[in-house]
Amino acid sequence: MAPVDDGRWLDEVAFDASGLIPAIAQDAADGRILMFAWMNREALALTRQTGFAHYWSRSRGKLWRKGEESGHLQKVSEIRLDCDEDVILLMIEQEGGIACHTGRASCFFRRLEAGGWVTTDPVLKAPGEIYGGKAD
Repeated sequence: MAPVDDGRWLDEVAFDASGLIPAIAQDAADGRILMFAWMNREALALTRQTGFAHYWSRSRGKLWRKGEESGHLQKVSEIRLDCDEDVILLMIEQEGGIACHTGRASCFFRRLEAGGWVTTDPVLKAPGEIYGGKAD
């Protein structure tokens, strides 16, 4: 019989004064960093409970499940907490291969070269085709 998850593990997480913690989504297969977002206690608990990444949107002031509009869900295989207990790392399988609202595989698609930002990753699907004008 599996142990009961009583949620006490959440008490070890060092949320900031706003009740948030940075969360990094990393591709479990190849290690590529796909995105960064914020989580509150509820988002982290829902991520653990459902197996899909949930985040807190500071701009929208609400909880959201990654991919709820785009269909590009993040299936979580592992949740890690850093040594200072103030950063979450999610090992994920990115459904649809697109993590960024710009239609790219990763939100980290620009590299600094010779004093300027160079776009290195192609758009896999136009945002308008994904969201119909909405952002994820």
